[in-house]
Amino acid sequence: MNIQEKTVTSAHELLAPDSHGKSSVKYILLSLCVICALLVPVVVKDPSHQNLAILILMAAQLGVAWNIVGGYAGQVSLGHVAFYGLGAYTSTLLLTQWGMNAWLAMLCGGILAALISLVIGWSCFRLNGHYFGMATIAVAEIIQIIFTNWEYAGGAVGLTLPMDQQGWSNMIFTDKAPYYYIALGLLLLTLAVNYWIEHSYLGYYFRAIKDEPDAARSLGINLSRYKQIAFAVSSFFTAIGGSLYAQKELYIDPGSVLHTGLSIKMALVSILGGVGTLLGPVIGAGVLTFIEEGTRALFGGSGRGTDLVIYAALIVVIAVYYPTGVMGWIKQFFARRKAVRAQKVQDAQDAQNTTGTQAGKEAA
Repeated sequence: MNIQEKTVTSAHELLAPDSHGKSSVKYILLSLCVICALLVPVVVKDPSHQNLAILILMAAQLGVAWNIVGGYAGQVSLGHVAFYGLGAYTSTLLLTQWGMNAWLAMLCGGILAALISLVIGWSCFRLNGHYFGMATIAVAEIIQIIFTNWEYAGGAVGLTLPMDQQGWSNMIFTDKAPYYYIALGLLLLTLAVNYWIEHSYLGYYFRAIKDEPDAARSLGINLSRYKQIAFAVSSFFTAIGGSLYAQKELYIDPGSVLHTGLSIKMALVSILGGVGTLLGPVIGAGVLTFIEEGTRALFGGSGRGTDLVIYAALIVVIAVYYPTGVMGWIKQFFARRKAVRAQKVQDAQDAQNTTGTQAGKEAA
């Protein structure tokens, strides 16, 4: 039996204690959540509210994509916006200059980003810790400078998608509902890939690399190879998210799809919700998007940058009080409740046993 088969066997053994009843409840709740999500455009008719829901889904998808490399593999990339921008520019250029189908252009953008991530990772993964994060920021800044000065890609002016070519083939619509369903489908696909990774040998390799790299290396795990895999998969889905943004907004420029602040938001979505968890980035995206849009609605132009101040405060609070994020806090809450219930049951049993013993002595 090779190491992959042993790892998968161990994974099944670790998952075995979950009862069938608990699994059924989880699947039922998940199905209800998906049904509710599908009904949102039917119930919510206001375009601004639909747009808010789309922004939450898009932020969640980016957070889930970043979580693959930053959460599971523990490689904190702060330049992921480079792949976001590559996806947006690739799909837009293929659609406007070459007349390619929008869905195929989106796929090409993801593949190109994954290939470039292999080149970037080959050099950056020689660095560890904060040096790796600094290197990814530098790469993102270089790519932003390239697109800012590249006339074929619109330079600093940017690119505009033609609004007259509407329809599913070009992924251009007049209302918000189709964009909502595309964003929801992309999020569910990214979550499904995360779930598969989490419960496959890749997930266990990634967590071993994150927690005990030296021990993982001693077991024969090629650290660079699996870091590259995590980076490529994460980059692919990040680029897909960038392509969707371009199709939704119908306009891109270096400032909108290659801004360093987007990388911070991708990481913060996952950190706030809970790094290395499946649904943590989804929760984090909901919180951060409400903060971002709420500050814009309350302060308008005069409050520009308020969301960044709140982001910074959240990072401090999370680092000090909730290092495991919202999902970690939820798990701790239910664990404490379970422990309290178990203690009460144990106390009741001890009291019953004590009463029975005393009654036996009196009868004797």
